[in-house]
Amino acid sequence: MEYIADRITIDDRMCNGKPTIRGTRLTVNTILEFLSSGETREELLYQYPTLENEDIDACLKFAADLMKRNFTIRSVA
Repeated sequence: MEYIADRITIDDRMCNGKPTIRGTRLTVNTILEFLSSGETREELLYQYPTLENEDIDACLKFAADLMKRNFTIRSVA
């Protein structure tokens, strides 16, 4: 298991290797999808009692750090 920013973990044996929050089965993607659909932090914290405000911050930072990378799109022939 690899820890990223103390709150994000990646374990190839859990959730198909997707980044999760502190080794739980709650993925970073799930939190980001809820936020992008208009869900508030308060609603997320209520729905997921183990979730902490700092976990949400870590998810946002994780996504922002990914966007700092360069990506190349190649056509498939």
